[in-house]
Amino acid sequence: MPADPAQLPFFVYGTLRTGGRNHAAHLDGLCAAVRPAVLPGAALYEGPGFPYAVPDPGRSVVGELVTVFPAGYPSVLAGLDRLEDCRPDGSGEYVRLRRAVRTADGEHDAWVYLAGPRTAARLRSGPAPVESGDWTRR
Repeated sequence: MPADPAQLPFFVYGTLRTGGRNHAAHLDGLCAAVRPAVLPGAALYEGPGFPYAVPDPGRSVVGELVTVFPAGYPSVLAGLDRLEDCRPDGSGEYVRLRRAVRTADGEHDAWVYLAGPRTAARLRSGPAPVESGDWTRR
């Protein structure tokens, strides 16, 4: 459990998952815990080499719940916001929102990077979401 309750764990579902290229660059060695998790109420869409999660009440996304060591949390949060082009005004490629995710031991609040409004609208008008909801099984 983080020392600061504002230091929510992160739900990661694409290249930030264990073994992914961005996990190695942004999370490797900084995780206190990594557990399988599911984000209900979202669909997974394929982007150019990385995925997007988009709100969708009938679907779910498979990923991991990542708890970062408290000492490294501020730099990890800033680094992930930069990676995901997450801007305070919501105009970036992604938005970071607090969402409930499920693990084997129950429900947990986590930060989730969802497609920003313009990106989500574009994705919904294009090809169907990844059926499995799992980036590693697309």
